[in-house]
Amino acid sequence: MKKERIDPEITKNINTLPPEMGEVLLNWYDYNKRNLPWREDPSPYHVWVSEIMLQQTRVEAVAAYYYRFMDRLPELADLAGVPEDELMKLWEGLGYYSRARNLKKAAGLVMTEYQGQLPSTRTELEKLPGIGEYTAGAIASIAFGRKEPAIDGNMMRIFSRLLCHPGEISKTAVKRDVREAICRIMPEERPGDFNQALMDLGATICLPNGRPLCENCPWSALCLAHKLEKESDYPVKKAKKARRIEHLTVLLIECGEKRILHRRAGRGLLAGLYEYPNLSGTFSPEKLEEQLDRWGFRDYELEYYKKGKHIFSHVEWRMQAYRIRIGEFPPYLLEKMNWLAVEREEVLHQYAIPSAFEMFRE
Repeated sequence: MKKERIDPEITKNINTLPPEMGEVLLNWYDYNKRNLPWREDPSPYHVWVSEIMLQQTRVEAVAAYYYRFMDRLPELADLAGVPEDELMKLWEGLGYYSRARNLKKAAGLVMTEYQGQLPSTRTELEKLPGIGEYTAGAIASIAFGRKEPAIDGNMMRIFSRLLCHPGEISKTAVKRDVREAICRIMPEERPGDFNQALMDLGATICLPNGRPLCENCPWSALCLAHKLEKESDYPVKKAKKARRIEHLTVLLIECGEKRILHRRAGRGLLAGLYEYPNLSGTFSPEKLEEQLDRWGFRDYELEYYKKGKHIFSHVEWRMQAYRIRIGEFPPYLLEKMNWLAVEREEVLHQYAIPSAFEMFRE
């Protein structure tokens, strides 16, 4: 394997970062930190759950879920024992549902292998499902006071600008340089607050899109990109691949007060969650009627409902939905198609339906 060359200019820039930068940032944080619910009681369990929820999810969207989650599962043992369907309902709308499954799996391991106490070191934390380098660093520093960086996209962006780093931030060598820079200025005291200060700096000042608010940044005098007026040139990112487009025809089937749901396969996108039955492709009313007739639907009303789309990280669903009212549902289809006939209220309160279908829930 070819070893990536160390850029002497970047090494020089890292070595010129004054260690007192860390204290400057902590002073800024003390006056400007965001008021977030999981910061009120930074116990290991609270920090862990909040960090998992915050992965690829906006802070504003997480707060309500966090309160509801902690109200139902206040202790780690509660998480380990919760039924999966109930856990999925608590997580409904947050997306990336494998995060919730890994939380439950990891909670079970903590109960059996760590006597119910979350481990405090980065190495041990990374052994648990769903906990990677960033999350392990965040938990170790915030909950246990260990001097561990928690390198996320915010930090990569901040230090790419500070150092004018020419490398793509997805590269291992660039992350290594950022880790070295963080370790140089991270104070021995309050490492968790330092990591959270960097999170806040990236979320409110060193913004990812548009012009960063350098006039409000405590580090602006030390930032090379700001000095050169090249803030928008950093970080350097790899070009994104175009999303794959998939077309779906969604079936909103009503039989009295019953609604028809389908449980997705246990692997792949939205694994194990409930959805409205759907067909691959775009169906005209005539084509859909032919399909319904083949299934044995009789005496039904079919009407076009509406279109919608949902964007995942790698694929975009373009959907059109039909509303189907039927007096008597062919019972053999439930088993054949792996469909469920459930009460309308159960759809609202019991079954976890991903946000991709939220526009059709009404």
